[in-house]
Amino acid sequence: ELSRLMLALKSNLNKQDTIPVMVFDEVDTGIGGKIAEVVGSKLKKIAAEKQVFCITHLPQIAGKAISHFVVFKTVKEKRTYSSIRELSEQERVEEIARMSGGKKITEATLSHAKEMIQP
Repeated sequence: ELSRLMLALKSNLNKQDTIPVMVFDEVDTGIGGKIAEVVGSKLKKIAAEKQVFCITHLPQIAGKAISHFVVFKTVKEKRTYSSIRELSEQERVEEIARMSGGKKITEATLSHAKEMIQP
């Protein structure tokens, strides 16, 4: 709830705020569908003026981004490591398809992912 409240405040005060970077951590918790589309559009509007980092699990929000990074974990010698890397355009389509359709990526989920990425 706090993330969405901050999103609402920041989207209204964006021009007056001198902070160049904004971070939104799981602003999508408890939402989906149409509301996620609205949240994604608000984040995109803020990103036109500021650097925005948004941690999300929803394809409706991820599809609005210019760049897409994925965080993944690996285990080595009983230790867990978190890593991050930027996705290529094709990997981005595949990741958004996975986010929207589960583990099995089909032509339909790929097509839908491509539509979500369009400006």
